[in-house]
Amino acid sequence: MSSKPLSSQPQSSQSPSSPPADGTAPVGAPPISTAHATLRYTSMRASIFLGCLLLALLLGHFGIIPVAGASGYVFLVLLAALVSAPLSYVLLSKQRDQMSAQIADKVSGRLRSRTAERIAAQNAEEDAADDAARSAAAAQN
Repeated sequence: MSSKPLSSQPQSSQSPSSPPADGTAPVGAPPISTAHATLRYTSMRASIFLGCLLLALLLGHFGIIPVAGASGYVFLVLLAALVSAPLSYVLLSKQRDQMSAQIADKVSGRLRSRTAERIAAQNAEEDAADDAARSAAAAQN
């Protein structure tokens, strides 16, 4: 017996369920969806902020970060926002790109449809004026 694979196709080093390194969908798989990309990005960013806030509150509770009164908690919230911003920027770049592509597609689609409607209306006006001029010229002859 031979130890050759039954399939005549070459064996890939990646499993069928793992996406390729370049971010595209595997062969035979549906394309990567950008549906709800804004919701996904926003919820992940809020989760990062809440994680940073929880960490800051825990550090404040155990006295690692000094907290004095209500202004100390405001400081902890600002600290969490300051820490979560660069983390979100680095960790969520792929989601941010998907979100911007989704928004750009929607905006360009609306502009194309508005432009098409405007051109169709102008063509209809021009056709009506041309038909009126031709019927007036035919009536004179």
